[in-house]
Amino acid sequence: MPAANPPLPHLTATLGDIRLEVVVADITRLEVDAIVNAANSSLLGGGGVDGAIHRAAGPELLAECRLLGGCQTGDAKLTKGYRLPARYVIHAVGPVWSGDAEESDPLLASCYRQALSLARLRQLASIAFPAISTGVYRFPAGRAATIALATVMAELERDPATLQRVIFCCFSEEAAEHYMAAFADKGLG
Repeated sequence: MPAANPPLPHLTATLGDIRLEVVVADITRLEVDAIVNAANSSLLGGGGVDGAIHRAAGPELLAECRLLGGCQTGDAKLTKGYRLPARYVIHAVGPVWSGDAEESDPLLASCYRQALSLARLRQLASIAFPAISTGVYRFPAGRAATIALATVMAELERDPATLQRVIFCCFSEEAAEHYMAAFADKGLG
């Protein structure tokens, strides 16, 4: 399926030579090197973003995911993108919000670090993240956006590798507002 016209960014900022964007869009339609899937630990599909990515990528994605043997919370694994415009899918397993920030925050940050590590290994130029764990896993959206941006910024400052573009892809205007607030708190945008 051909990708739609690229969504207009709600916010764009630069970190060195890397462009950071907040968009409201269907992540399965983005033309990037990799999209990140907010996966469950089985990697076999589910609801929300996970289900949408599996449906759009086709049955080949599920077949490859079956070979991976699942994934631990806070970790990530890479597959091909199959029928998606993105070449790869990075499946990141975020934490279920327990109300315990000391437990949940590091696991969420780890998802972003592990996804960026896989992007570096493949020498990717562009990656799009959904708001990991903010759906049925109930992670507070504002807190998740702050952790996502802080972790991505720290990783890019430490080792930008080949990345040129990082997109925070939101499913709603309300979700985008959390990212825009996180950007403002960091003096970006």
